[in-house]
Amino acid sequence: MKPYQQIQIAECGEPLVAIPLEKFAVESPHPYQLLGAPYQGRSPYYLRQGVLDRLLQAQIYLQQTYPQWRIQIFDAYRPIAVQQFMVDYAFSQVLQAEGLTVEQLSSTKQQALWQQVYQIWAIPSTDPKTPPPHSTGAAVDITLVDAAGMTVNMGSLIDEMSARSQPDYFARSADPVEQQYHDRRQLLRDVMLKAEFTRHPGEWWHFSYGDQMWAWLSDRAVACYGGIL
Repeated sequence: MKPYQQIQIAECGEPLVAIPLEKFAVESPHPYQLLGAPYQGRSPYYLRQGVLDRLLQAQIYLQQTYPQWRIQIFDAYRPIAVQQFMVDYAFSQVLQAEGLTVEQLSSTKQQALWQQVYQIWAIPSTDPKTPPPHSTGAAVDITLVDAAGMTVNMGSLIDEMSARSQPDYFARSADPVEQQYHDRRQLLRDVMLKAEFTRHPGEWWHFSYGDQMWAWLSDRAVACYGGIL
């Protein structure tokens, strides 16, 4: 169990609502849909109403400094079936990178690879006490798009399973390009924190409001959003 999963949940009952895609930048089709993730015909772009309201406010804050920039939504609400699909996909990618098959793995090696996967991906738990953050509708993976409509380079890809995913990975770099990556990550962090989100300690792109991780990072005793199956 991760530390944030010890936080109690008092589900507020707030609904999932469709994200107004015209107000943000999005990838279409959704990246996980392209991989075959089982959305069962539903749009992947949903959030809790309170989370969406704050995301819209974060974009207003962004545009006070960069008027033509927008937040790009990579992922939002993630059904448990999609979480399971992506965890399995990530494990297959780790296996491929190692040049291994499942049959070749010792139990120790298999456990080590799963630990690598779970550094980025939450366990697809159906236990109401330990929902994956994205399965609450309270977490969102985002980046930035500039005035030309180009995705801003943040120094690593979303979902990248490497040390570069750490928010402050480039903080002490003397390289001016890498320092720019850090500055852009800080810009994203600043507008999101101003809108009452918290940022995942190990992922520069992951922000949440109202879930267990948010409560844990903001020293609150109770989360208001639980899992939605």
